[in-house]
Amino acid sequence: MVSQLETSPQVSVIIVNYNHKDYLAEALAGLQKQTFADFEIIVVDNASTDGSVEFVQSLLPKVRLIALDENTGFAKGNNIGIRNARGKSIALLNNDAVPDPTWLDELVAAAQRHPDAAFFASQIELYYEPGLLDSAGDSMSAAGTIFRGGHRERIADYMEERFVFGAQACAAFYRREFFDRVGHFDEDYFCVYEDADLSYRAQLRGCRCVYVPRARVRHRGGSTIGRFSSRYVYQSHRNVEYVFVKNFPTSLFWRTFPAHLLYDWMAFVFFASKGQGWVFLRAKWDALRAIPRLLAKRKKIQATRQITTEYLKSQLHQDWVPRVLREKIRHLR
Repeated sequence: MVSQLETSPQVSVIIVNYNHKDYLAEALAGLQKQTFADFEIIVVDNASTDGSVEFVQSLLPKVRLIALDENTGFAKGNNIGIRNARGKSIALLNNDAVPDPTWLDELVAAAQRHPDAAFFASQIELYYEPGLLDSAGDSMSAAGTIFRGGHRERIADYMEERFVFGAQACAAFYRREFFDRVGHFDEDYFCVYEDADLSYRAQLRGCRCVYVPRARVRHRGGSTIGRFSSRYVYQSHRNVEYVFVKNFPTSLFWRTFPAHLLYDWMAFVFFASKGQGWVFLRAKWDALRAIPRLLAKRKKIQATRQITTEYLKSQLHQDWVPRVLREKIRHLR
């Protein structure tokens, strides 16, 4: 049961929704079964047209609904929810993710065990392939790209709590002061990689992230934006450059740049084979056009960096080529 107290709850759970009423209903049903009681639910609806707003209003009056007049995207939608949240901590949950009953209990307990950590990653299972991971926290490759740790690997092999580079906003937990220190999501991303950018900025400010394997959710990956849709290709391959230009310290940027170009070439070949080559190129062109704006943001971000380049270098995974090839070959099949 969700707490009925008028005082500030311990946790605010934020769901950003757009035209997925059935998925939203299952996510909210999962929250209603939580063993942890002291939390509020905020649904930020991005101008849905499928009856989601009416569903929340009529069936779940205890949910705080923020109904927007336009689709503001995942990044801005979450920012609106965070600014309206009353909780001492913030949990983000995708509308297409279903939490286990102990999800919040496990995250709150992990935050108590790790007072030195600022944010926490859930164990995210593939909804349609039980036993396989969607993500065990985010990692950074030596090509300057974020990848999902443990993606499509066995959950049983990722049951150890550990520090990771970042958290997927699909199911993440943040101390309230995290946003005071790091800032909010960059709304220029609209959707895709906005959480990678936030995690990288957090690392630069010395904020650590813990993967919590017993904080479990099941996720229908790509159901909102569409796996390999034109929008997905455009957003992801424009925004990956946003992360790279804004956040990598200068020496590490140039050291990583050749591998980053190789990654882009491999991605272009793959998406060209899917008939999305022009969309990919348009994404890169728009990223180039945004460089003056990105450099202005970069200057502010790098000026507040509190960790060394050597530490960041130690966080980069060198095995990115076989990882990318395995994933692309699987999708081609």
